[in-house]
Amino acid sequence: MTKNTYGTGCFMLMNTGLTPVQSKNGLLTTLAYKLGDAPAVYALEGSIAIAGALVQWLRDNLGLISSSGEIETLAASVNDNGGIYFVPAFSGLYAPYWKDNARGVIAGLTRYVNSGHIARAALEATAYQTREVLDAMNADSGVRLKSLRVDGGMVFNGLLMQFQSDMLGVPVVRPKVAETTALGAAYAAGLAVGFWTSLKQLREYWGVDMEWRPALPRARREKLYAEWKKAVTRTFDWL
Repeated sequence: MTKNTYGTGCFMLMNTGLTPVQSKNGLLTTLAYKLGDAPAVYALEGSIAIAGALVQWLRDNLGLISSSGEIETLAASVNDNGGIYFVPAFSGLYAPYWKDNARGVIAGLTRYVNSGHIARAALEATAYQTREVLDAMNADSGVRLKSLRVDGGMVFNGLLMQFQSDMLGVPVVRPKVAETTALGAAYAAGLAVGFWTSLKQLREYWGVDMEWRPALPRARREKLYAEWKKAVTRTFDWL
């Protein structure tokens, strides 16, 4: 099972079970959880520095929007990204590159591009970065993702979630409780004091609020992703 938390940055975790998997593709091997006397459960983790923070940057630094919630409407005012790619390597690139000398770029600008295209490219950047992390996880684990569970503030942006599903080629599932990190901490505390008795009991509480399925043709998806990868190379070794 794999989930991605969309906040200021993005943090994706893939449960790899009782055996820690050492990454060969730029991910971290981390402890997922340990409950009582049960064996520890491990995960692969991929960290993205800038996700929701890019929306905040458009609001606070450029004044393109007055509130974060306006980004979806502005992005939806155009049909595509207008050929531009926004790589927000403001403080370097995290997983899977780990290049602290990279810096942000907007590639592919023409006179055709307007504020809607910039907003859309900013949202798409989160989905592309997530795809890069997931590709690394698939390579490390040898397990192909069947669906991605999502949580955090950005999961209420329907345009982003649909594009995320399109870019991964798998369903994206938002649970009824979107703040899963806090919920998980509460569940762990409840198990520790005996308020709940088993993980099976907790699983019964989980439910789907919304699901997005891929709608973009595979050839189009891979063309967009290839162009994103090209844009990423423009950020390398800037310093």
